Amino acid sequence: MALQTRGQHPLNALRHAPAAGTSGWYVWWGDTLTEHPDFFQPLHVEHLADYAAELIPYLSLPAGWRVQLAPGHEDVWFDATLIQSERAKDS
Repeated sequence: MALQTRGQHPLNALRHAPAAGTSGWYVWWGDTLTEHPDFFQPLHVEHLADYAAELIPYLSLPAGWRVQLAPGHEDVWFDATLIQSERAKDS
């Protein structure tokens, strides 16, 4: 979770396949997603209600799904590119 972006709109989330004890979810706020190694910090799911409670209903979505939420806006869609790169690694 990119806590330093909290408070911006929209809330964005995407799910890769779970790996190494993680859920595969990446969460950030605002329009900018960066590849900086410190952009995301691990957060246990039990703390999600404190930071992004509105995301909880979507946590059961499988790998490959994206969510974007803002006041008056909800968008949920499948993005095959999130799992295609993982399938290529397994080949």
